[in-house]
Amino acid sequence: MTAHALHGDTQSTALYDIPGPRARRRHFLYGIASTVLILALLGWLLHLLFDTDQFTAGKWSPFTYAGIQELLLKGLGNTLKAFAYASVLSLLLGALLAAGRLSVHRPVRWLATLLVEFFRAMPVLVMIFFIFVALKVQPLPALVAGLTLYNGSVLAEVFRTGVDAVDRGQREAAYALGMRKTQVMTYVLAPQGVRAMLPTIISQLVVALKDTSLGYLITYEEFLHAGKLIASNLDYDLPFIPVVMIISPVYIGMCMLLSWFATWVARRERGNVKTSAVEVAPAEPGTVLPGR
Repeated sequence: MTAHALHGDTQSTALYDIPGPRARRRHFLYGIASTVLILALLGWLLHLLFDTDQFTAGKWSPFTYAGIQELLLKGLGNTLKAFAYASVLSLLLGALLAAGRLSVHRPVRWLATLLVEFFRAMPVLVMIFFIFVALKVQPLPALVAGLTLYNGSVLAEVFRTGVDAVDRGQREAAYALGMRKTQVMTYVLAPQGVRAMLPTIISQLVVALKDTSLGYLITYEEFLHAGKLIASNLDYDLPFIPVVMIISPVYIGMCMLLSWFATWVARRERGNVKTSAVEVAPAEPGTVLPGR
């Protein structure tokens, strides 16, 4: 067996053992059983929806009214506005706290660590309620502030991990070229760290997008609040079900779009010429060395 074959076997079994025929057959049966269970659950849900007459025209005709459509679009616009503010501010706060955690000054590093650990441990809903009730802040700033503090502290750890993951030789080479600490962080470490952690960053922004729905608890007129207002004014049984069937696909679609964007970014970075290794042509027999 050649060294290349040994290397290939080691590479393929480093994380898990390759399943044999019996294991593959067992996994196949597990997949079939899971699929049947999911289909049965979906069939049961559809049966309940049809049994309670959720697909009758009378329960869906209110959504053809211009006033209800405008209310939903206004709520969706407010959701996207809160998400835009929270995402930008979370990135800025995350970068600031990550710089503090990476600082060589011990008081700065301790303070940044305390803030990150505190806001990561604090439930985001508690922070939103505290800012809204105790500090008497308006709904939109209260929602954005709560999302920013939580997601910014999480992103700070993402940034710090990405910078620490950069090869140590990059830092040493930059210092050897005479670059200052700020220049090393700005031009060498941060770009590589952010590039490596970009899918994780976007995934955290998906969390921020979903958490904007907490705004309805503090009377912020976002998408879920608009759905709740519509359902409370419908005069038939179980009015929330059609509303949820309208709102849920929109939320799922937006989150899937961001997740797809994260996957696309990761694939693009893997295929980027600037981040891929440069192949060097092997030396040919009979090459004459300089000076020979």
